[in-house]
Amino acid sequence: MRRFLIALMLIGLILGGCGKTLGSGKTKVSFWHGLSGPLGDTLNEMIREFNRTHPDIEVVTNPISSYTALSQKLMASIQAKKQPDIAQVYESWTAKYIEAGVLCPLDSLIAGDPAFSQADLDDIYPVFLKSNTFDGTLYSFPFNKSVRAYFYNKDEFYRNGLDPNYFPKTWEEFRHYNQLLTRDTDNDGKIDRWGTNFNVNEWQFINLLHQAGGSVVDEDGNPSLNSEEGVEALSLIMDMMHKDKSVYLVREFEGQNDFMAGIVAMYEGSSVSITHMRQQPINFNIGYAPLPVHRTDKSAVSGTNIVIFRSGDSQRERAAWEFIKWFTAPEQTAYWSVQTSYMPVRKSAMQSEIVQEFLKKNPQYQGIYEQLENAVFEPQSPAWFKARPELKSSLEKALRGDLTAREAVNEAADKFAKLIKAEAK
Repeated sequence: MRRFLIALMLIGLILGGCGKTLGSGKTKVSFWHGLSGPLGDTLNEMIREFNRTHPDIEVVTNPISSYTALSQKLMASIQAKKQPDIAQVYESWTAKYIEAGVLCPLDSLIAGDPAFSQADLDDIYPVFLKSNTFDGTLYSFPFNKSVRAYFYNKDEFYRNGLDPNYFPKTWEEFRHYNQLLTRDTDNDGKIDRWGTNFNVNEWQFINLLHQAGGSVVDEDGNPSLNSEEGVEALSLIMDMMHKDKSVYLVREFEGQNDFMAGIVAMYEGSSVSITHMRQQPINFNIGYAPLPVHRTDKSAVSGTNIVIFRSGDSQRERAAWEFIKWFTAPEQTAYWSVQTSYMPVRKSAMQSEIVQEFLKKNPQYQGIYEQLENAVFEPQSPAWFKARPELKSSLEKALRGDLTAREAVNEAADKFAKLIKAEAK
């Protein structure tokens, strides 16, 4: 009897490791992600709903403290051949995993799914399909994607004689508004109200670079951060800070906190920033706006996608696809967007009742959504994941006055090129 029980336990462990719970009839799908707070709460709520409506599948989550920690844990799990079934990943991670041969191409799963058609693929915003396709194969699916956006204090606009329902649409207008909104309110010789503040943010620079007509890499995949457009993009930030003195430098969440405190009238953040700001009282009328534009109206999307790791268990891989398909279906992606301010994956979600109701209450948010129509994505190269913090370091040197705009973008492009070369070895 004792040997029988031990054997039974071993069978249970083996089946559990393969995603099956002995006697339950459920296929378990392990999901590693980096979302917490109100975003994680919404994700957990939706996963509970999926599990409730799919009694033969159970998605089991493992939240990781940060995306950096998630990347490290995924690499360790791959080396140990104990990776999860699905996980959030950036494009640059995906490229590395493709090289390692640990991902399930989604094309084959889609081809074998009669409930998912070409019309479904056509419904996905093109920028998301392109950013998840590697050498003609779809390896990942958009999950939590965001764009940059501006939040502004309508009351402060009104107090300064500005239309509270109008946000500057061009770089020139935005720079002018910053000058108008920066002032000494108590006449003590010190500025105590500002137009905006800037964090050292590579995503902000990438948007300005594209709006100036440039790009992160050229058609051959070589760094082009140090183009004339790159210099122009960084010079705009530096001139507003050092010449106009209408902007000051902040770190991390200081900029958002100062906006909430009424110290600055405008704040640039991720579209998701409002979800965090709503966790505290907002004591003024808040406005929403897309980014001011320059030569182009391109906007760079950011955020993670979701991949399915090879397990050798086709039933588990199909169950993982079933969750991805459900989560990104029109109704779910619309709900996800309204609850979190992440972007909807599907174009048809914009016509859903929940999004339309949201836009009736927040009509200015329409412009933020519309940025998806002409959006671009960051490089898929594995080297880009390492180059991004190097770019941030170069930007910070420029904003602190240690490098000129030209020197900073040259430094960033040079480091990126070296990382690409190292990855190719």
